[in-house]
Amino acid sequence: MTKSIDYFFSIGSPWSFIGLEAFAALARRHEAEITPYLATVVEENGGILSRNKPQVRRAYGTRDLKRWSRTRGKALFLDGRPPLADPTPASRLVIAASLDGKDWLALTQVLQEAYWVRAEDIGQPDVREAVAIRAGFDGAALRARENDEDVAGKWASDRDHAVRSGVFGFPTFGYDGEIYWGQDNLAFLEQHLKGDRP
Repeated sequence: MTKSIDYFFSIGSPWSFIGLEAFAALARRHEAEITPYLATVVEENGGILSRNKPQVRRAYGTRDLKRWSRTRGKALFLDGRPPLADPTPASRLVIAASLDGKDWLALTQVLQEAYWVRAEDIGQPDVREAVAIRAGFDGAALRARENDEDVAGKWASDRDHAVRSGVFGFPTFGYDGEIYWGQDNLAFLEQHLKGDRP
């Protein structure tokens, strides 16, 4: 029987970006299918936007991001980062790709690289279209789909599913009735995939 992992993530989450390649490799090793669910911070379940966290916690989070980005081989643009628009529309671009049978995982990666490594403002329509085109996608077609009814419907239902599943932060991985929050919990997910439920 094919294993299936629910993948809850946000384009605007550096932790989602840092762990993406490791997660994709894990899924390939176990021949597991990935079902994507995109959302923003799930405050209903206790998620906290970074700007609403105390300064001491934000400072620690930045140090931890730097440690993990080095461990994962990612050069995040964190210090002196320019203000960016809402990355939510990029999520709809990924949803459109997923619904149309395109490689949503590859598109996610290039959008997050643009956002977190080069500080490109993927909240701007022309920017995310150009990023998609550079990666070999039909950026104009995907951008035209961002506000279609099926895309908007999945965006709303993804959030509802995240709330019902107990998700509060990103990335979160759901498998066999368990959820694992954070890219630093991939080892526990893999243990579960091997048949040893932690």
